[in-house]
This record gives sequence, C-alpha cells and structure tokens, in this order.
Amino acid sequence: MYRNGGFILLLLVALQAAGQQTITRNPIIANMVAAVRADNMEKDIHQLVAFGTRHTLSSITDKKQGIGAARNWVLQRFSSYIAGSGGRLSVQLDTVTLPPNGKRLDVPVHLGNVMATLKGTDPADKRVFIVSGHLDSRASDIMNRTIAAPGANDDGSGVVALLEMVRVMHQTPFPATIIFVAVSGEEQGLLGADHLAEKAARQGWEVEAMLNNDMIGQSTSSETNLTGNTVVRVFSEGIPALADEKMLAQIRAEGMENDSRSRQLARYVKEVGERYVDALEVMMVYRSDRFLRSGDHVPFLRRGFTAVRITDLYENYIRQHQDVRKENGIQYGDLPEYMDFEYLRKNTCLNLAVLSNLASAPAIPQTVKMDVKELTNMTRISWQKPVYGTARGYYVLLRETSSPTWQKKIYTTATEMTLPYSKDNYFFAVQAVGENGAESLAAFAGK
Repeated sequence: MYRNGGFILLLLVALQAAGQQTITRNPIIANMVAAVRADNMEKDIHQLVAFGTRHTLSSITDKKQGIGAARNWVLQRFSSYIAGSGGRLSVQLDTVTLPPNGKRLDVPVHLGNVMATLKGTDPADKRVFIVSGHLDSRASDIMNRTIAAPGANDDGSGVVALLEMVRVMHQTPFPATIIFVAVSGEEQGLLGADHLAEKAARQGWEVEAMLNNDMIGQSTSSETNLTGNTVVRVFSEGIPALADEKMLAQIRAEGMENDSRSRQLARYVKEVGERYVDALEVMMVYRSDRFLRSGDHVPFLRRGFTAVRITDLYENYIRQHQDVRKENGIQYGDLPEYMDFEYLRKNTCLNLAVLSNLASAPAIPQTVKMDVKELTNMTRISWQKPVYGTARGYYVLLRETSSPTWQKKIYTTATEMTLPYSKDNYFFAVQAVGENGAESLAAFAGK
C-alpha cells in the first residue's frame, strides 16, 4: 500500500508540475503580430467611407460610389498581394443573383463576396479556416440605398482587418488553407454569409473554424459612457443548432452544455489571443450573438460548422445604423473620427494570432474517449492521431466543471493517459501539438 501510495503521490506531483508549464510565443507568429499597423487600417477606413454608401442595394456600376466601387477596391487590394505569395494567394469576386424576397430585398440584387484564399502548403491537408467582415453598410432606414452610410466601424473595421491580415500573412506558409472574405448583404439578412456557408456545405469544405468580425474598432458606449480598449467579446454557441435527440441526450447526460465545438473555439481565441496580444483580454459570452441582432457566423452554425463572433466590448448606438446628423448637440453616425484604431489593431492581432496558430497546427485528435467502465478516482483518456498534420505530442486538458476555461495542460507523446483526477469532478479534452508547438482545437473527452 505504501509503495502504491507513493507512486500515486509522485505521479500527482509530476502532473501538477507539467500542468503549470509556461507556454511560449512562436517567434514567427509574434513577428506577424508586431507587423500589424493601426495607421494602415485608419487610411483604409477613410477610403471605405469615401464610397458614400456601401448599401447592398446601391450601385454596382458607379466607379466611385456604392457597393460596386467598394468591392472592386477591396478586390484590387487583395490582388496586390498575389505576386508576393509564391503562387498561394488567389482572389475572386464570388457572386450570386438573388430575387426580391418581400423583406429587405425589393429588387433583384447582384451580390458579391470578395474572397482572398491563402492556399495551404500541405496538399493532403483539406482543412479550411474562414475569417470574415461584412462590406455593406446602412443608415437608419434599412431600405435607403442612396443616403450616406459611412459604416466606419460597422463593419469597415472588420473589412480593413482582413486587408491588414492579408498584407502581413500572405508570404507565410501554413499547412492548411485560410480564406479571408468580405461578405456583402449582412444588413439585408446575412445574405452573403448564407451564400458562402451553403456553398461550403454543398461542396464539402472541411471548415474547421470560422471567425466573424463585426464591429471591432470602437471603444466607447452610449448611455453609460463607459470607455476602454483592453477587452473584446467573443460570442459562441452552446447547444449546437443541429443537435438531434441523440446528441441532446448525450449533452444532458455528460454535462456538455458548455462544451460545443464553437465554445471550444471561443476558449482557443481567449488563450491564444491573450498569449500574443498585450493589454487585451477576451471576454467569452455564452450566447451565439447579442439580443435583437445576428451576425455572419450564424449561417455557418446553422449548417453545423464551428464559428464565433468577435466584437467590441462597448456598443455605441448613436453610431450604429444611424443617419449622419447632429441633433440636440449630439453627433450621430458611424464616422471614422469616433473609432479607436489602437483597439482595432489589437483585435486584428487577435485574429491573426488565432488563425496562424490554427493553420500551423495539426488537425483535431480523433475519437477522444473517457473510460467510465469502473468506479475509480483515476480517469483514463484515450484518443487517435489527427487526420491531417503530424502531432509531435498532445495536451490533455482538464478543468473543474464550474470553470469557464481549461485550468491545466499536461503534455504527453502517448495516445492515452491515466490521471489522478476524478471524472466526476472534472471535464477533459485533448489537443494535438505540432513540431512548432502550435495546438489544435480541443476535442472534448466524452464517454
């Protein structure tokens, strides 16, 4: 008994020490994060605002005003990086013609998503990571397609973040593919995102994660007058939209309400984002989106993909969806002068770090299981290697059932581990770790 007890004690001490190891920054990713520039994005915001309106129903033929001129400009900016990408970057305007729908489309519309695809270097790796912002803008009247609608933060911020990420990332090789997309039609009902998500589902894209950026450059609130640029929100779905009765029964039985794939992505955004971006905290919000609102990640969730929304902590409703005007001494309208470009820089760095780490890492471990066949205070976890990429090892993650984030990361080169932690008191998951130290998303250990 003494010898066995001593072994368990030594094992516990070793695991606790392993769980406290320091996670270092990959210098390649750190250098890319350092290269992101706020002044580039400020200049690009002013150019987007100069198109007057980017309403989905505005002109697509005018060379200087409207959604057509704006999307052609974004297309040209994406295209300017093709030559330096070593043949890996391709750019397209993905279009679809939609009929009137009796809601927010009163005429047929020629919708266009501007896409820049950075092809992965591993031909065997089929994974796709998508990051988006929406190009269209609006004013108070959702159907007014001619009035000025600057859309500086909503969602010029998301679009210029894409431009800056492509500028910084286009020369760096990643095993998996990253798609940067400025979608249209968000304000008219998530039309461009719905088209893209349906295309991805129909063509069988292996979308491992989707990051939707909608309003990431404004740091003051209306009404409460709060201000601050050190916290950003990530919204994530709990119960999957496509959960059937079998999945719901498993969620209830195992207490998995907080462990959907999108919730794991939110945790990943928090851990990796805070690792690489100084003076920025990621607040996880346990909802798919805000009340009375929706975003371009939702069409992906509806089709079973893993997706989250990244957005400002403080919302300013005198800036959003407002005619540009001065009323009772208050300036209304989504104008560049009310943006916080340092905040936008940090949130762009957050996206860049998360995408780079994901696309550099192996795929998610397969068939992660927890052995529940015996009554024991030890917990055995087993898994299979990822389908794509080479794992040099794995992190076994654990947290108390009441903890929002993983509390320990224990490294192993095996594909199973027995831990001196009770399965009744903890949740477990496994990440694959690449040769470069980049981690995959976490795969939850179910029974």
